[in-house]
Amino acid sequence: MQNVIVFDFDGVLADTMKDMLQFSKIVCEAMGYPCEPSPNDLNALERMSFSELGKQLGIPANNVAEFVDLTFQLFAVQPLPPRIFPGMKDVVLRLASDYKIAILTGNTSAVVNRFLDHHGLSSSIDKVFGEDIPGDRAVKLAQLVSILGGPGGKSYMVGDAVSDIRVARAASVTSIAVTWGHQSEQKLLADKPCFLVHTPQELLQVLSASLTKAQA
Repeated sequence: MQNVIVFDFDGVLADTMKDMLQFSKIVCEAMGYPCEPSPNDLNALERMSFSELGKQLGIPANNVAEFVDLTFQLFAVQPLPPRIFPGMKDVVLRLASDYKIAILTGNTSAVVNRFLDHHGLSSSIDKVFGEDIPGDRAVKLAQLVSILGGPGGKSYMVGDAVSDIRVARAASVTSIAVTWGHQSEQKLLADKPCFLVHTPQELLQVLSASLTKAQA
């Protein structure tokens, strides 16, 4: 039996809200669509992705791909990778002995891998599926569970957005929503995640309790 945890990246492991808003502002201005991105723009998204953020900020549909590419370029040339949320490194390290761990993200695999190297987590993560991996997000989640899981194993999707909850539901995976990310607790609750946690320690408790129950 092999259990699997799939983490979203932005807003769950990596504290990237400031970067997302700053880079979006820079790119929008460079493309001729000046704006003042705010946390409300992220909270409003029904699908958490850089393409949807571009549309939310007023980028015309035919220019969204350029917006995404330019934003990814700014992430790639950051002097340092994003900050990890306090407590999340310990959570990943503790869970790695009992779970296969993957990351499913709308960011690029290169940005994620640089982050993992910087924070000493590369050896704890079994798979990274970034935006550069083609396919529907729910399909990719199901693929990760199939690749890493085993008969009788449990699988979880840990995310900070309603789209993470919906993707988990579509892939028949248990959803865990975290409140320290990019969308509000109220918005997350409206989509009825299987679990809602407020701190990394609470996340660890939920996953540890579930593992103990499964082994009983």
